[in-house]
Amino acid sequence: MPNRVYKKIEVTGTSTISIEEAVQSALKHASQSVRGLSWFEVLETRGNIIEGTVDNWQVTVKIGFALD
Repeated sequence: MPNRVYKKIEVTGTSTISIEEAVQSALKHASQSVRGLSWFEVLETRGNIIEGTVDNWQVTVKIGFALD
């Protein structure tokens, strides 16, 4: 088996519901244009506050995939 080479991209998903949904949003959109996604790591979690409550979650992830 040959050695593999991987590339990482960084994307930010958003959600008004949860952190997990923001991650899923990022992965879903990335998978529409990049093949063979293998893993992800959460880099940053943040959100918007309106009137003292969370209005929107924003989660930045790095996503790894093997190059052809």
